[in-house]
Amino acid sequence: MQQSFDIFFASSNKNKFKEAENILQKFGIKLGFFYCNLEEIQSDSINEIAINKVKTAYKLCKKPIIVEDDGLFISSLKGFPGPYSSYVFKTIGNHGILKLVTKNRHAKFHSIIAFCNKNSIKIFEANLSGKISTKISGKGWGYDPIFIPKGQKKTFGILEEKNKISHRFLALKKFSNWYLNK
Repeated sequence: MQQSFDIFFASSNKNKFKEAENILQKFGIKLGFFYCNLEEIQSDSINEIAINKVKTAYKLCKKPIIVEDDGLFISSLKGFPGPYSSYVFKTIGNHGILKLVTKNRHAKFHSIIAFCNKNSIKIFEANLSGKISTKISGKGWGYDPIFIPKGQKKTFGILEEKNKISHRFLALKKFSNWYLNK
């Protein structure tokens, strides 16, 4: 039996899709997974990266589609790794980040949801402040085991309610409000 979806999520990251699917189903939106390896342009702008990805994804899928791009911005590292977060994670990982961050541990996640349907592109952004932990704590994927959201004492890697407070949740909530009321 073929399942129908409201929109598709383009990514090669199944973890990211699962989070988005879990969040959007709470808003009543059925999300399909469009697995693809989208080229990530080199840019200092997460917006530019997300727009480029969603245009490419739409050309491949030909259906309403979203992509999510995000970055971890660490104050003491002048915003690094920022738009290069994925590459930095693959090369030095959480252990490398912990070695780089010393006293000022303030950080923020910035998330972009880019939606495309034919020639129409919409962007939804969200930020979540927090700090970098002093050690890896919990499981999860990406920077989850080292990011402690503001107002919390535990990392995303431990928090059960991550999908109710994360940067991705905040951006997807904005998208959902628009999508369901357009």
